[in-house]
Amino acid sequence: MQKVNNRTKSRFFSSVGNHSTSKKNEVSKMIKSVFAATAALSMSAGAAFAGPYVNVETNAGWSGSDYSGAATDLHVGYEGSSGRVGYYVQGGPQIQTPDGGDTETVFSGKAGASVAATENLGIYGELSFATGAGDADTGYGAKAGLKYNF
Repeated sequence: MQKVNNRTKSRFFSSVGNHSTSKKNEVSKMIKSVFAATAALSMSAGAAFAGPYVNVETNAGWSGSDYSGAATDLHVGYEGSSGRVGYYVQGGPQIQTPDGGDTETVFSGKAGASVAATENLGIYGELSFATGAGDADTGYGAKAGLKYNF
């Protein structure tokens, strides 16, 4: 028979470190570490990131208190930059849910660009479209603007 000293038995049968409070502290420390690492990475990545992305966006409309419906884009896209110019292009299904009407799925997309005109002034623009449901015509949109940072 193998002899086990009391110190080994004590560690084997001890509940030190096995309490739920100890486990919760370990999990809490892990979660905090993950949040800290995520925050650090997101700040370090900056605007230099280029590549594919997924964009899920819902646009809803009202006239006064009268709700007219919503359109939800489920887009896949690509963004990048070259010097002071940033750009993106994206497309995919759009789920149209008019108030009191039938839900339809069409194809939509958009492309846009921005230019850093100065350190504080940005110029941007976007072109968009959505195919028509049924016999409806394809709809188009455009926006352009200036953004000044103080």
